Amino acid sequence: MFKENFKRNDLIKILSIKFGLNFNLSKKIINDIIEILVKNIKTGDLNLKNLGTFKIINKKERIGRNPKTREEFKISSYSFFFINNFKSP
Repeated sequence: MFKENFKRNDLIKILSIKFGLNFNLSKKIINDIIEILVKNIKTGDLNLKNLGTFKIINKKERIGRNPKTREEFKISSYSFFFINNFKSP
């Protein structure tokens, strides 16, 4: 049932089939849930019980060094998305 890439439409179809909802209502529910999750992640950490912690980590600008030539260069600041999964029992 699950493919390698699980898409939003796959989730909408499963929701509509499993609970007997029409496609448009399922689409609205999934889109609202994703919007809420994204807002919470942007404002800080998001902890979902039995699933994990989601957060955005901001790295500051720093100096890097080529280990062969010892040449220094600047690594610009960047952000990345971090998921800390809880261990399943």
